[in-house]
Amino acid sequence: MKNRNRLRLSSILLVMIFSIVAKAQNTVQTNDGFVKLFNGENWDGWHLKLRNGDEEMAKKVYAIEDGMVHVFKNFQDSIDMNTGENGTHGLFYTNKKYSKYILRFQYKWGTKIANNFDRWQYDAGVYYHVIDEKIWPTGIEYQIRYDHIKKSNHTGDLIRPKGTDYTWYCDEESKTYLHPNDGGKPEVKRDWMHLAAPTKNFQAVNGKWNQCEIIVMGAQYAIYKLNGDVVNVAYNLSPGEGILGFQSETAEIYYQNIEIKEFDEIVPIEKFLKK
Repeated sequence: MKNRNRLRLSSILLVMIFSIVAKAQNTVQTNDGFVKLFNGENWDGWHLKLRNGDEEMAKKVYAIEDGMVHVFKNFQDSIDMNTGENGTHGLFYTNKKYSKYILRFQYKWGTKIANNFDRWQYDAGVYYHVIDEKIWPTGIEYQIRYDHIKKSNHTGDLIRPKGTDYTWYCDEESKTYLHPNDGGKPEVKRDWMHLAAPTKNFQAVNGKWNQCEIIVMGAQYAIYKLNGDVVNVAYNLSPGEGILGFQSETAEIYYQNIEIKEFDEIVPIEKFLKK
């Protein structure tokens, strides 16, 4: 009887140890200091929100599949096209606020289209420094977008919604991002959209992944990278911290390998802009 109880106790302890290890793996740091934000299995650490407020529908819009988030997996093609309702516009938000960090993730487009696709083709994005949870929220956006009509990239565009602010420099003719050391001038006419530097280093609707990085240092600056290239920079951010949110908008999209590396102190921008 004693041996049987010992075996049973040992089995229970092993199960507990494996459970602890499994949970720890979702927050363990990699060699470069990044931590998984999305564990690929469930929504621990996140919450979901749609414009229409339907919590059950949100679980279908943001389907977890093979360790990825598959937006619009469980929907037909041409979802609510041109209805003006756009009820499945939304975000999956972190529960935690962040201020100084590098956020990196991958995305690729599917083929389904939705909502106001006629105006904003293959459109999604990532919000950061979010201080409310409206659809759309008060926060700054890393735009994810491909215009298949013009065959042009818009991933890395800066979006400045009402209630947020930043300083931005551009090429005066093309109105695309240009570093001030290379001749970039501060914007003259304040706008809400600020175009990324032109690049051919992107994947369109071809089933291939894009690698994105958002390097944010509180209120000081934000650097946008696409497949390793710096495509946009903003300075003097307001707000300077907040939660993060990944969008569902006008097209089927997949997100994976969502990771973050936080910093205690401001890292000088020169470290990330070295050529």
